[in-house]
Amino acid sequence: MPRIASVLLATLVAASPAAAAQSFTGEYAVSFLGFTVARSTFDSTFGNDTFSVKGRVASAGLAELFDSTRGTISSTGRFDGKTTQPSAFRVDYTEGAKSQTTAIRFRGGAVTKTVNVPPLKKRGNDWVPLQQSHLRSVTDPISATLVRADSLGEVCGRTIRVYDGEMRADLRLEPESENALAVPGFEGKTVTCRVRFVPVAGYRQGRRALEFLKNRSQIRIAFAQLGTTGVYAPVHAKVGTQIGTLTVSARRFETGK
Repeated sequence: MPRIASVLLATLVAASPAAAAQSFTGEYAVSFLGFTVARSTFDSTFGNDTFSVKGRVASAGLAELFDSTRGTISSTGRFDGKTTQPSAFRVDYTEGAKSQTTAIRFRGGAVTKTVNVPPLKKRGNDWVPLQQSHLRSVTDPISATLVRADSLGEVCGRTIRVYDGEMRADLRLEPESENALAVPGFEGKTVTCRVRFVPVAGYRQGRRALEFLKNRSQIRIAFAQLGTTGVYAPVHAKVGTQIGTLTVSARRFETGK
């Protein structure tokens, strides 16, 4: 899975609530130009201001004809008031014959260790290097989706600082509209945020796909609160790319027993 996709896709598909000792399962479908290309399932557990999210992602439909991708992803951490602070993040995936593992450790919102297996390749002079300052007050692509707020109106109007093990990017959210959503296991209101993708460091300057996401892409993410937890997470998203629109949709939410 490309680095850009790991930031965007993982940030969009991990939806989970928080509060006292609750668990949920969410199922998602990823479609491109109307065709399903991936499916994911996320199991989440919360209690006493802590969270644990584990997910499985696999290519599906037409995407299987070109390359098979399978992966697992996880994030653990805590909430400090309305701030999400991860402690550990890990993603393992295979794409065809290629395998990749990324593990990140955090303390107090700052990155303390990053391990990539195999190691990342040496970058050229067109690479924007990471500085230590870029790795403070950040989240991983999964914990970035957990937004604590007092109401729908407070979900947008914020910047989410994401680090995926190589690239640092900001997702700048602005409110757009409120709507209703009904899927198996959930029925309620959502808020849709316009999102601006801003690469910060750990990327190649001039890369066309990245420039499109930064300057031209139309990105929308709909957040919903599950139950009365006070935590909002994505249930639907659309991301414009150079060759079409990528859509992520929640298909089912189920309360754990």
